[in-house]
Amino acid sequence: METESEPYVRLATLRQVHKVVAELNTARSLADTLQTVADGIVTGLGYELAAVNLVRPDGDLVVAAVAGSASAEALMAGRVGSRVSWERRLSMGDHWGDLRFIPYTEGWVLDDDDVPQWHTAGPAPRFADEWHPMDRLFAPMYTAGPGGGELLGVISVDKPTNGRRPGAWGREALQMYASQAAIAISNARLRANMQRALVRLEREQQALRASEESFRQAFEYAPSGMAIAELGGDQHGRLHRTNDALCRLLGRPASQMRRYSFADLVHPDDIGTLLRTSAEGGRAELRLARRDGTFVWVSLRNSVVADAADGPRFLLTHVEDIEERKRHELQLAHRASHDSLTGLPNSAELRARLGARLCDRPPGSEPHAVAAAAPYGSLEGFAEVESAGYAHGHGFGADTGPDYAPDFGADDFAGVPAGGYDHHEHTVAPDEEADDGAKGLAVLFCDLDGFKAINDRFGHHTGDAVLIEVARRLSNGVRDGDTVARLGGDEFVVLADGLGVADAEDLAVRLRNAIIPPIRVDGRAVRVGASFGIGWAGCGMSADEVLHSADQRMYVEKRSRAKAGRRAG
Repeated sequence: METESEPYVRLATLRQVHKVVAELNTARSLADTLQTVADGIVTGLGYELAAVNLVRPDGDLVVAAVAGSASAEALMAGRVGSRVSWERRLSMGDHWGDLRFIPYTEGWVLDDDDVPQWHTAGPAPRFADEWHPMDRLFAPMYTAGPGGGELLGVISVDKPTNGRRPGAWGREALQMYASQAAIAISNARLRANMQRALVRLEREQQALRASEESFRQAFEYAPSGMAIAELGGDQHGRLHRTNDALCRLLGRPASQMRRYSFADLVHPDDIGTLLRTSAEGGRAELRLARRDGTFVWVSLRNSVVADAADGPRFLLTHVEDIEERKRHELQLAHRASHDSLTGLPNSAELRARLGARLCDRPPGSEPHAVAAAAPYGSLEGFAEVESAGYAHGHGFGADTGPDYAPDFGADDFAGVPAGGYDHHEHTVAPDEEADDGAKGLAVLFCDLDGFKAINDRFGHHTGDAVLIEVARRLSNGVRDGDTVARLGGDEFVVLADGLGVADAEDLAVRLRNAIIPPIRVDGRAVRVGASFGIGWAGCGMSADEVLHSADQRMYVEKRSRAKAGRRAG
């Protein structure tokens, strides 16, 4: 009877497998696919109970779907069985192809392991192929690949509807179904992963767009200047983008700014600072050119914007206007080193400049390597101040302009440290007796004659006006590179390098004659005279010793002149 009906069984089984397999591809999500797999066992393959156990990332198997019994679903769904326990089950019992059948006579050893299961006790089978409630049948699912691939999950079935253990065609149908279910689950997983990736990509793109918009607004509407420049390549340093604040600061439209790099705009004296900052990042203070040709002090802060794939690509630069702060700093430095009344270098600045030309050892005490030097007074740091537009007048540092302000302090010229004479140009005083044409650094000490009487008679206002005018006449009477300083009270000092003995005497006469003409103050003409003492600076002397020598000679000269020739009023 069974043999005669076998063709019918085969055909019916194939129809059922085809139907339930077709339904596997209609599921829209991984969860729906897993449930469809379990439902297909019950509706199409003739079992009353089915469960799909899915391999998790950690290797254990979780009951992902149950069909056929609400009680069994409540008991098993979501529970986890260890990979070790499952491998034990799949190695036991009878091997029906890829299927594993564990009869009730062997399966009792599995009753207490950690795999979720649903079973009931029952009587012994009445005939050889009758299904026992403690029988277990598993259909492993493998991913596609050489050698059967990796374990994807296991379908467990129970209670065939005909009460018999499956025959050859029933086993083949279950095995075919497990193979198709594995493909459907893999595809569902792939779709789920793609959907998650798409959602994640969309979120990342939204976040990127929001970030770009936030950056754009922060860049465009920043109160201080911002710029993005190319980093590396043929267009290194070229400005890609500038905001309105930077365009206003430099007086240039954005379209014009894109034709420049910061190297095109920086002050020539600051190009080294810019190159170091551009290469290393960080910050620097330098000057940039405005459209009208003037320069503005700015603080640059650079950040390298890196591309994960290609490395550093752009330089993001924050440009802050520090013109007022710089001007204030220069003014403070000027006040610290210059006389507030006349604008001339003060006593401390005079000693610092004089000390910068002197060393502790007199000529001949040890070999000195003579380095080529700039003219006296062209001190390091001074060129920068002059080029910034804050210095006027004498290169040595003499200045009467109200806006003059150097960017150095007295400590910068505190003399040469011990052992530091390798690049020092030795200063040698000429022999005044021989008058052999040797040149040296002349120090002219000037004391006004008759100034006290004017101050006492007409008041400090008139005295101050006299001092200011004397300072102006002295400054006009010297060369660029010489220094005129006010030592204090009515005493002035002139430093003039490269003079012989006769040259220094001629200079003293010219300056005295420049001072003698009347000085008009508030409609009144007053007159002062001047006594000069000429000293010579030389290595081995201190600045105070040089000034003291010139001061002593001034008093000798003052006493040698007749009182009538020295006084005025």
